Amino acid sequence: QVQLVESGGGLVQTGGSLRLSCVASGSIFSLNYMGWYRQAPGKQRELVALIRSGGYTNYADSVKGRFTISRDNAKNTVYLQMNSLKPEDTAVYYCNVVGSSGYLPWGQGTQVTVSS
Repeated sequence: QVQLVESGGGLVQTGGSLRLSCVASGSIFSLNYMGWYRQAPGKQRELVALIRSGGYTNYADSVKGRFTISRDNAKNTVYLQMNSLKPEDTAVYYCNVVGSSGYLPWGQGTQVTVSS
């Protein structure tokens, strides 16, 4: 089964940028929808961005215009470029499939902390 490893998080100031990467241990070519999720302390995990294999993207209103999701099927990697970061973006970020067929095993995530 495909395993996911997220990286690229860190501590940044408000207005800063980070680029997250999610590398899959197997091919993601057949995984139609991939997404980035985040979970802040005391809150439920939420989907913030998704990308279809053909390139269609969609974003949560809270990140629209600031975050950009992309994927490189040849490298089995999904990216999340995060600009104009805000303190409310602080969370652990995960990638996984999007859809009703069930999730892949969750990775360890990558911590993003935005200081005010």
